[in-house]
Amino acid sequence: MKKICPGEEETMKIAIGNDHTAVEMKRAVADFLCEKGYEVLNLGTDAEESCDYPVYGEKVGRAVVSGEADLGIAICGTGLGISLAANKVKGVRACVCSEPYTAVMSRRHNNANVLCFGARVVGIEMAKMIVEQWLEAEFEGGRHQRRVDMIMDIETRDN
Repeated sequence: MKKICPGEEETMKIAIGNDHTAVEMKRAVADFLCEKGYEVLNLGTDAEESCDYPVYGEKVGRAVVSGEADLGIAICGTGLGISLAANKVKGVRACVCSEPYTAVMSRRHNNANVLCFGARVVGIEMAKMIVEQWLEAEFEGGRHQRRVDMIMDIETRDN
């Protein structure tokens, strides 16, 4: 794992992972996060040769669940495959968002801890808007906590 940009000790840490389709997008989003003052952990590939997105979805999910990162961002071609992989990590609530409203609601109502999107679906400027809105949104708790608990309970019942 490489730190793309070091943050202050109390800076929020964002793990970012990607497959070969999203190298350029990962770099742009990481630069954007660094400009905003976040520490960015690079868990993705920097090569454009074909690779397997589940590897990177799992890496991001594990970094978030272990506390190595506060939140995660995972990017593949559509965002879907990498989100499926991240969601297999117990404790991850990964969401695929192609616009800011869904990203905001995923934090407010679902306390999503991994944001996913597709480099072939959204442009770099839209990705930055999605990331910014997602990071600014806060979990509302209340009735939403009960629902998040119900979602997380599914993991324990099925194991």
